[in-house]
Amino acid sequence: MTRTYRQNSDTRLLARVCLAGALLLFGASGYAQESSLPSIGGSGGLISGQQEAEIGQQVMSSIRRSAPQIQDPLIYDYLQAITYRLVPSAPLDNRDLKLVLIDSPALNAFAVPGGIVGVNGGLFLNAATEQQFASVMAHELAHLSQRHFARRMEQQETSAPLTLAGMIAGIVLSAVTQSDIGIAAIAGTQALSIQNMLAYSRSHEQEADRVGMEILANAGMDPRGMPEMFEVMMRQNRLQGRQMPEYLSTHPLTQNRVADSRNRAEQFPNERIPDGQEYHLIRSRLQVRYAQTPELAVKTFESYLARDDAKRNDAIRFGLGIAYQHNRQYDKAEQILRELLDNNPGRITFQVTLAEILLDQERYDDARALMQQALARNPRNYPITWTLANIHIADGNGDSAAHLLRDLARRLPDREQIWLRLAEAEGMSRNIVGVHRARAEYYALMGDLQSAQRQLRQAQEKLPAGSAERQVVNERLNDIADSLQASRG
Repeated sequence: MTRTYRQNSDTRLLARVCLAGALLLFGASGYAQESSLPSIGGSGGLISGQQEAEIGQQVMSSIRRSAPQIQDPLIYDYLQAITYRLVPSAPLDNRDLKLVLIDSPALNAFAVPGGIVGVNGGLFLNAATEQQFASVMAHELAHLSQRHFARRMEQQETSAPLTLAGMIAGIVLSAVTQSDIGIAAIAGTQALSIQNMLAYSRSHEQEADRVGMEILANAGMDPRGMPEMFEVMMRQNRLQGRQMPEYLSTHPLTQNRVADSRNRAEQFPNERIPDGQEYHLIRSRLQVRYAQTPELAVKTFESYLARDDAKRNDAIRFGLGIAYQHNRQYDKAEQILRELLDNNPGRITFQVTLAEILLDQERYDDARALMQQALARNPRNYPITWTLANIHIADGNGDSAAHLLRDLARRLPDREQIWLRLAEAEGMSRNIVGVHRARAEYYALMGDLQSAQRQLRQAQEKLPAGSAERQVVNERLNDIADSLQASRG
C-alpha cells in the first residue's frame, strides 16, 4: 500500500524537516504504526473559537478531498456512539465534534482544532477490547479539552490560523495518504520555531494520559484499557525493528510512560467493565475488510470458529458471514446472518448486513422488505435508511431513495457521501433542481466553493421567481458568497 515519494533528494529532506518540526510543534499522541498522525488540542488564548472553527473546516475539506475514508454507516454509527459516551465526561468547551474514519489498517488516531477527531480502521484491528479502543478516543478528547494547540500557540506568540490550517492538513494528509500531497502542503507553509518542543509535547502527552483516564472512569469504562493499549503499541514498535515509524523516533512511547499509566490506572477501583458486543461485531467487519483476499478471510474466520471456546461467539460467526459474502458464497452468508437474527431479533447490525447480502444477489424485494420493517421499528436510523435508499437506487426507484436521503442529509449535513448519493437519486427521479442543490452541498463540503456556487446558480435559474424553494437557494447562495469572500481575505 505504501507509495514512493517522487521528489528529488533536496525536496525530500525539506519535507522530512518540515514534517518532523510540525510533529514536534503540535505534540503528537504516540499512536502511530505505519503513519504518524498528530494529536492537536483545544481552543482559547490567542486562538479564538471562530479561528479554531476555520482551521477545522479547512483541515476537514482537505481530508475529504485527499484522504481515503470508510463510509460504512455501521462503523460510523459505532464510532459516534462510543465517542459520545465519553464526551459528557470530557471537559470540552465545544462538544460538536466531527468524526473521521480513515481507511487504513495502520494503528492511528488524531485530533485537530475545530473538534475533529479521527481514527484509522486499523485502530479496531489492534485494540483487542472496547476498553482499549475507548482509551485512545479518551486520550484524543483530552488533547482537545486541555487546549494543547492554543497553549502551544501562546508560547510561540503566533496567531495565523489559516496558515496553520495548511500545515496541519499537510501533516494529516501526508500521514494518511502516504503520498506527496501532504508533504507539498507542509513544505509550502510558514516554518515555525521548534526549540525545546520535545519536552513540552511529552508533558502534553502525560497530561492527556491523566485526563483521558479520568474521562474513561467517569464514563463507566476501564482506565486500565490505556496501559493495555500502550503495551500493544510497544510490542508493535519492537516488531517493526528498523522499520520503526519516524514519529516514534522523535516521540518514543517509553517504558516509563507505560509504567506511569499503569500505576495511574491502578488508583481507580478495580472493576472490570465488560465490552459491548457491538464493538466486536464492528471489529470483525473491519477484519474482513482488511483481509488480503476474501478467501483468506473465510479461512481465518473458519479457523477462529473451529476453536472450542468460539462456537457461540456471535462476533466470529458474524465475521465469517461477511467473509462468505465478500467471497460470493451468498447462501452460506445468508444462513449465518439469519441464524444470528433468530437469536438476536431486531439487532440492526445483523439486519443491515443481511440486507446487503440480499442486495448483492439483486433480491431487491426481500432486501427492501427487511429494511422497511427495520426502519419502522427504528425510525430515521442512519445505517437502515442508507441501506434502504441504496436498495431503491439499485432497483431504479429514484423517488423513494431521494425522499429517504433528503431527510438523512438534513440530519447529517457533514456526511459528503449522502449528498453525492442524493444527487444520483434526484437524477434518477428527474429532479434537476434537486441534483444541483445536492451537488452544491457536496462541493461545499469538499472546499470547492466556486463549483458549489455554480450549481446553486443553475438551480436558481430553473426555479420560478418568488417561489419558496428559490428563496432557500438564494439564501444558500449568499452563504456561499460570504464564505468565498472570507477565503479570499
